[in-house]
Amino acid sequence: MPALPSWLTEPLRERFAVLLPERPEYHPDHPLGCHRRRISDRIIFDKTLHLLRFGCSYEAIADTTCPATTIRSRRDEWIRLGVFARLKQIALDAYDRIVGLALDQIAVDGSITKAPGGGEVAGRSPVDRGEQGLKRSGMTDGYGIPLGRVLAGANCHDSPLLAPTLDRLDDLGPLPDEVTVHLDAGYDSNKTRTMLDERGLHGRIANKGEKAPIQASQRRHVERTHAWQNALIAVGVDADGHRKILGLDVATAEDDTGRPAFLRSLIAHGLPGVQLVVSDAHAGLVDAIGAVLPGAPWQRCRTPPTP
Repeated sequence: MPALPSWLTEPLRERFAVLLPERPEYHPDHPLGCHRRRISDRIIFDKTLHLLRFGCSYEAIADTTCPATTIRSRRDEWIRLGVFARLKQIALDAYDRIVGLALDQIAVDGSITKAPGGGEVAGRSPVDRGEQGLKRSGMTDGYGIPLGRVLAGANCHDSPLLAPTLDRLDDLGPLPDEVTVHLDAGYDSNKTRTMLDERGLHGRIANKGEKAPIQASQRRHVERTHAWQNALIAVGVDADGHRKILGLDVATAEDDTGRPAFLRSLIAHGLPGVQLVVSDAHAGLVDAIGAVLPGAPWQRCRTPPTP
């Protein structure tokens, strides 16, 4: 099953191959010169696309052509060489040339995700019982095209990550004369406004304590981009202990409408009486469960559900 259509992957693969250094088929230091052949970069590249497209584990995508350890080691090698960073810049330049980036409207926001394997920047998650998690500070253009992101521990507030996230604009070349940065109420401070003024950027920031629909601003684009990376999935367990995927959806935003709409869609598709709901302790999710499934008791999950 192809991860992406060939008209997209073939040019991408050709660009990627040009960035890779030449490697001998056999390791030159082997005394007999007959060590096992190096697995083709093309195979690793295709496996990487599947990982990014379907979100599966390395073990799930591994097969007789390539083990999971080789995919990881080649990935780390390409990261050290800066190949992915250069490919990203090539893709952005091509998009800007053919379609055009809307750099006069920038949106920045943070999103928390799980990090069960830890990592260099993982930290205690405030919405997941202190388990390891990541904060992704993402930046998009006026149409939601990702421009850059900064990673930090899940317990890091969004506002300190704004400056390093905006630093990613330096890779995009000259900016329009007037650039508006759209931010939610988490960035509502004099420090943020001073920092934007020093950079010559205009800030449109939601006010703390005042609810405003996300559709009223350009923030919806970065929220939608975050949602593409964090799908909503519901897994049900029947009386016999059999699990079944009840629904899968990508919300257009991490707001107060996406989660209730997802739960209501489960009911609309015939979800029977729910006896127990187990989920993360995210306040928006817990509120949505209480509103849509008022008769069902709720319990905080100990481990993330898997289909």
